[in-house]
Amino acid sequence: MFFFNNILEIHLHLLTLFHLFMYHFFKFFLFFLSPEKAHYLSMDLLKFLNHIKLLKLFFSVKSTPKTIFGLQFPNKLGMAAGFDKNAQYVDVLETLGFGSVEIGTVTPKPQFGNPKPRLFRLKKEEAIINRMGFNNEGVEQIIENLKKYSNRKIIIGGNIGKNKDTANEEAYKDYLECYQKLYPYVDYFTINVSSPNTPNLRALQDKDSLMKIINVLQDFKSNQDVKKPLFLKIAPDLNIDILKDIVAVYQLTNLDALVISNTTIDFDILKLEKEKAKNIGAGGLSGKPIFEKSNQIIREIKYIDDSVRIIGVGGIDSGAKANVKLDLGCELVQIYTGFIYKGPSLIKEIVEEIG
Repeated sequence: MFFFNNILEIHLHLLTLFHLFMYHFFKFFLFFLSPEKAHYLSMDLLKFLNHIKLLKLFFSVKSTPKTIFGLQFPNKLGMAAGFDKNAQYVDVLETLGFGSVEIGTVTPKPQFGNPKPRLFRLKKEEAIINRMGFNNEGVEQIIENLKKYSNRKIIIGGNIGKNKDTANEEAYKDYLECYQKLYPYVDYFTINVSSPNTPNLRALQDKDSLMKIINVLQDFKSNQDVKKPLFLKIAPDLNIDILKDIVAVYQLTNLDALVISNTTIDFDILKLEKEKAKNIGAGGLSGKPIFEKSNQIIREIKYIDDSVRIIGVGGIDSGAKANVKLDLGCELVQIYTGFIYKGPSLIKEIVEEIG
């Protein structure tokens, strides 16, 4: 048995090294393409491999299911919103080993988003700047996409937002429409009022606007047989007074958790490519440089009220960094940019590290 276990351990180690080599080999060529083209090309290839049952031969992640927020997650690692905007790759992400995926941001009507180019790599920083602008196929088409995943274990979250041409005063109607229509098809919801890429969206993080949006959603939920968790995703660029207001809203509206955090507009945290970032212009920064900034928001929220439940996202590119978020009090973690730079082997590393 000892010999067998050693052979198995060596085999798994070699498989991990193979994953690393293959991903970095393909990444070398993918990074010659624009980030958007590389994203869809690589994910469509993985979807094809998954369809012909080859993907699961190369990826195996052992984990213990966790019951959190009343849901059974296969593990504590999720793919953050923005990666699978239209619920096209849920099956692929499940095969790769994620415990959850947050689709969207979903808006009532389809929208193209901001003009291209709108996604940029900062390779030396292992970071990304995006100004996508909630590009998605709209809630009706996304529901059709979700119907294909009835037989799955992965937890699906719905990240919801407003259309660009909807005035902030009417924003609650967009959130409610997405919430009502998606309710039968996802396991939890995240309200996105913190993207920097839709004009004036972050103004909805003020107390009165948040209360209006959350209350109409909670009113609808109160009449449903199944009560699905409702989260709020916030920016990492908020001062302590706004954070105190958000905690008050969390308490008054019975939110289930805060997702901390979205991308930052603070390019001064960059060390190697600050000028390049400023030349790119407006957008939200994600990846390695945002790790400590998002952690500081988590600390401040926990200082205001230690009972606030948190999902940690921002700058995670290793199992050790995922554990930092959990040690700060997060109950789940999500990745995005780290996955782009490190590849699928990162999933296995994180899941095995955090248990």
